[in-house]
Amino acid sequence: MTIRVGIVDDEELIRVGLRVILDAQSDLQVVGEAADGAEVMAMVARTRPDVLLMDVRMPAIDGIEATRRLVAASSAPPRVLVITTFENDDHVYEALRAGASGFLLKRTRPPQVVEAVRVVARGDSLLFPTAIRRLAGAHGAAGAGRAAGRLRAARLTEREAEVLRLMAAGQSNAEIATTLVVGAETVKTHVGNVLAKLRARDRTQAVILAYESGFVSPAG
Repeated sequence: MTIRVGIVDDEELIRVGLRVILDAQSDLQVVGEAADGAEVMAMVARTRPDVLLMDVRMPAIDGIEATRRLVAASSAPPRVLVITTFENDDHVYEALRAGASGFLLKRTRPPQVVEAVRVVARGDSLLFPTAIRRLAGAHGAAGAGRAAGRLRAARLTEREAEVLRLMAAGQSNAEIATTLVVGAETVKTHVGNVLAKLRARDRTQAVILAYESGFVSPAG
């Protein structure tokens, strides 16, 4: 199956470079581009991408607000992969909270960009545990009370809580299965239950909630 990709960046050079990298892959196809967040909704409606590579900082509407609008407008919006210059950019955390599935640095090498698109296209999240801990420590307090309430209401089982902690540590389903000495399908079921109980769209949203609620500590 071909993964349809949209690129949103106000720098034409970045858009051209990403298009060349992605279109060189047999399973990826760039179907649309936008130079600002203000153009995103129309581009998505027209081209229906599976994944959006979204710049954070843009002149009219930034990547945070564009992501927020996409998530609010559809029950099944494209997966958003934020592109940023610095991993400690304050805007990255807000983009993740708004619904982005992960982030990439603009200096990321082409093979890692390609793999990142494939990862989020299949429904996984692209998280960097060290960076997420740092960002959550700096910006997570604002939604702490609401997040803690959601976590209490979720009533996770002991095993589901273990799985959430390992998700926050950046472990994939296969790694969680190895850690807990259980089967991959069992882990997949637990992850699905965690997301459903937390009302989280994906792993990224669950991990953000885990940090903001104090369930896991940004101090590591």
